[in-house]
Amino acid sequence: MLKTDLDIKTLMDELALRYETEEFIKDDPVQFPHHYKKAEDVEIAGFIASIFAYGNRKAFIGKLNQLFAMMPDGPYQYIMAGKFELNGFNYRFMKEEDIVAVLEALHRLYLEDGGLAGLFSRAVQTEDLMQYVTDYFYENAGEKAGDGFYFAIPNPAKGGAMKRMWMYLRWMVRKSVVDLGVWKFMSPADLRIPMDVHVARISRELGILKRNANDKKSVEELTAFLRTLDPQDPIKYDFALFGYGVNNK
Repeated sequence: MLKTDLDIKTLMDELALRYETEEFIKDDPVQFPHHYKKAEDVEIAGFIASIFAYGNRKAFIGKLNQLFAMMPDGPYQYIMAGKFELNGFNYRFMKEEDIVAVLEALHRLYLEDGGLAGLFSRAVQTEDLMQYVTDYFYENAGEKAGDGFYFAIPNPAKGGAMKRMWMYLRWMVRKSVVDLGVWKFMSPADLRIPMDVHVARISRELGILKRNANDKKSVEELTAFLRTLDPQDPIKYDFALFGYGVNNK
């Protein structure tokens, strides 16, 4: 159990500084949008990387390296070309046809509906950002989409933590040595914690999360606490909780 004589804000600030460094990037899926400079490449690479970010880190990073190798001219040109022949490529729950369904939805999004930046900028004006984004992908999933597609892009109406989507937004909205901050239409103050098992465990050890389930309500509870520590940038503490959790299993 994490024990300290420091007050909680001092501890969290110290841990955030310890783990939010450039060294963090090389073992994290955030490395993939860092490979690009063009905004469309960054946001597409980030979105694709985020939906693969589950299971064994070495495994999904290896899979992402394979997938991005199929995009030699960059993710944006690949999506715009609309020719998605993956030759059996898959990852765990996501079969080839599920991944193609995501890519085809992205193709339509960039061809007709303003790309990911346009979609999310519209979403932040609605009552439920996550539902708006998810509904777009579900409406454009096509007949190829199977269970793996709906695992890649889960339905927030089911009450889940939406960890990978909030992680993606952290990458796109925050600006730091790790996060890219390419989107200015949303404030870091409005982000939610990307809750995984490490974040949840350390939060409970610290006594800053009371709920037992790792769900939407726990995300809101923990985010509300983090806003008391830093109202303008509460999700910087993702690095404190996740970093310490991974390194102290």
